[in-house]
Amino acid sequence: MLVARNLAVNDPQAFGHSIKPEMTPRERWLALLEGKGADRIPSDYQATPEVTERLKHELGCPDEEAIYRRLKIDARYFVAPRWKYERHPQDPAADLWGVRYRWVDYGLGRYQEPVYHPLADAESPSDVARHPWPKPEDFDYQTITDAVLKSDLCRPIHAGHFEPFMIYGYLRGLEKAFEDLVLRPKLADAILGHLFEFFWEHHRRIFEAGKGRIDLTWVAEDLGSQSGPLISLETYRRFLLLHQLKMADLARSFGVHVMYHSDGSILPFLPDLVEKVGIEILNPIQWRAAGMDRRYLVAEFGRSVIFHGSIDNQQTLAFGTPEEVRAEVLESIEIYRNARWICAPCHNIQPITPTANILTLYETLNAAFGEA
Repeated sequence: MLVARNLAVNDPQAFGHSIKPEMTPRERWLALLEGKGADRIPSDYQATPEVTERLKHELGCPDEEAIYRRLKIDARYFVAPRWKYERHPQDPAADLWGVRYRWVDYGLGRYQEPVYHPLADAESPSDVARHPWPKPEDFDYQTITDAVLKSDLCRPIHAGHFEPFMIYGYLRGLEKAFEDLVLRPKLADAILGHLFEFFWEHHRRIFEAGKGRIDLTWVAEDLGSQSGPLISLETYRRFLLLHQLKMADLARSFGVHVMYHSDGSILPFLPDLVEKVGIEILNPIQWRAAGMDRRYLVAEFGRSVIFHGSIDNQQTLAFGTPEEVRAEVLESIEIYRNARWICAPCHNIQPITPTANILTLYETLNAAFGEA
């Protein structure tokens, strides 16, 4: 039995020192989503594959689930439909969008960088229409049904990811993608329209296949840099807002909760995201970015959203000491005391991050609730 400390500001009865029975990870997430206090602050995990493999080896864990149990992490269970093709039918070197990549090695790991943008030379909506767009029927959604029916519902189930402008940048090239929003709005409308049409039906089938067991989905877009927004609020409203709203409404119609991801400095967009799109969880709270002060965010939006992430991996986790990691976790516990917070790194933990810092993150949170 643990003292509840992570309490929802819109639940007045939660502000006592009531004792709650121990919850499962899914129950903790759902308690926050319902505006209630959980038995403890939930946690989550995100890291590069290299980091996960290292933790498995160093902790003697056979799989990710064993890591979660070892560190008492309330991680989500992700399910996805299966793409029916092993390779793109018209371009074996490309992904389902027709984009080709190359592996980039940075010493401690590697990532894929897009090197061929199939819509780079598009000049008109008709050029966009001729592109071989993927279709929802290219996917097997039975894999989702099978996965959710096998789940013991211990962990929250997450399915779906709508982040169209990211894909737009891959299809067009990032520089041209931003230019289109100003110089070629009809072309932008055509590309974003095709992406929305695919994803709306794709997610409808995902949610339908989930048989009422899907808890969470991503509606996302990276709107901020370290120092400020990447686009204006007017541009966001012109090109992205309506589609995000429709995708969020679709999720809600199936009882699925909406998580929103955006890196960086995004303060100007938050009123629209909260009041119009109706996001419920905001990730990742990169508080070192301009305007993303945690106390201000709690004061302005703490009654409306759950904060997810917030443990800095630009400096603290990657380059700090275990003592500095511990101090940041304890500081965050205090900042979010009267809000709803899911403790997690503010982005993928990178291979440069010492294992001791990762362990300290979760061990400090656990110790705050009397858990070893």
